[in-house]
Amino acid sequence: MRFSNEELLICTLSGLLAGVDHIAVGVSSPIPGSAALLQRAVSGGASRVTVLNSANLHSLNDGVSELFDCAAQGRIGAFFLSGGQIDGAANINLVGTGDYPQQSVRWSGSFGSAFLYFLVPKVILFRWEHTRRTLVEAVDFISAPGVSAPGIYRPGGPVALLTNLALFSFDRAQARFRLESVHPGHSVEEVLDNTGFGFDQAEVVPVTASPEPAHLTLLRKEIAQEIADPYPEFSGRVFGSVARHPAA
Repeated sequence: MRFSNEELLICTLSGLLAGVDHIAVGVSSPIPGSAALLQRAVSGGASRVTVLNSANLHSLNDGVSELFDCAAQGRIGAFFLSGGQIDGAANINLVGTGDYPQQSVRWSGSFGSAFLYFLVPKVILFRWEHTRRTLVEAVDFISAPGVSAPGIYRPGGPVALLTNLALFSFDRAQARFRLESVHPGHSVEEVLDNTGFGFDQAEVVPVTASPEPAHLTLLRKEIAQEIADPYPEFSGRVFGSVARHPAA
């Protein structure tokens, strides 16, 4: 079956979520949100999914505040983070570029990223744009650190980075990424040319696995309708779907 770039990334992320009991997704994250819903469907409902700002896809009574409480209590198994910049030690920058506080470019801010980065066991970094502008040698400002010094209590942290070009795993002990696969139509040389930090790799790097037909069917029918609740434009563009509103 043919598949879109978005469907490839959704299915790749879904595979990284296998075995997670509670997957939480922040705002403006349609691809991670779709991946979480796909994993819930594949697991037969074993995974619980919380998508912030969704009318139907969460069971939290107090929104972000309750999400933070759940993370502190160890009740969030996976979360997604991104950044205007991400570096080779998995530090993320959500504040801006240039010398703080006189920065030439300002972004939305760190909010609770550092808190969740420290507490959620499986944090997956996701960045659609894979360029030397976004994947840098060292971030200009550390909104949330990828690793911590010995002796600091930290049950959480990054396990992977997925971009529009490739999938990386992250070794917390070495504070270093490893290239695991390159997406169809791209090459290791392209990844090297567009990455500002060094990383490890096997002698032969495989191609990212194509989505299974059964998973694509789930995506285009069941998941497309569910994700249209918080992300109607995304669902319409990628799947041609519009949200079904529950009966009054």
